[in-house]
Amino acid sequence: MEWRDHGILLSARQHGETSAIIEVFTEAHGRHAGVVRGGVSRKIAPILQPGAQLDLEWRARLEDHLGAFQVEPLRSRAAAAMSGRLALAGLNAVCALLAFSLPEREALPRLYLASERLLDLLGQDEIWPLAYLNWEKALLEDLGFGLDLSACAVTGTRENLVYVSPRTGRAVSAEGAGEWASRLLPLPPCLRGEGEAEDAEIVQALGTTGYFLAHHFAAGLGDKPLPAARARFVEALARRG
Repeated sequence: MEWRDHGILLSARQHGETSAIIEVFTEAHGRHAGVVRGGVSRKIAPILQPGAQLDLEWRARLEDHLGAFQVEPLRSRAAAAMSGRLALAGLNAVCALLAFSLPEREALPRLYLASERLLDLLGQDEIWPLAYLNWEKALLEDLGFGLDLSACAVTGTRENLVYVSPRTGRAVSAEGAGEWASRLLPLPPCLRGEGEAEDAEIVQALGTTGYFLAHHFAAGLGDKPLPAARARFVEALARRG
């Protein structure tokens, strides 16, 4: 068995004395792991940095085997990631969430392209937080927990939508919320795609998307906690102001 693809490096860990096991997110083969022979060498180790864009060739005797990768660098995102605390925290959050949430070996080409575009914006701190929020919405959608923010679930109106139902992920208007308002999640304008937003608003929106990641998606994995890297990114964004 063999294939060739390009992908984003999510993680790398030493395997034996000279090799590394890497996990990548590829366009046509989804999240995929394999061994890189000599992966801890001076030549290859600098390539195997989280977020790196790689050309990958995978071979295994049988399809369900771990297999081995041959890797070639396409572009590194290390310099952008090291441009500041927010960029590094953001890169770590993206890689950790993808490794945590994606099914193995299932192609998700739309999410892959969204992830590639997001990582290419690393270091552009003025636009990156909002781009990250939109990416997290796309992640929820591809995981089967997309938010429906088009109209109020109670009244059907498209006006004054300020809440999200924590049970259904549907928008709720101020009028439709009534006495249940205190039990609903906030729906800041940026979560509906209504233009630019301050960091505090984006942090509030990430509280809502994070609720669905933790209580709907992760709950189905046996209540495994979300990667701490996501919380560190949200904290870095909240402190930036």
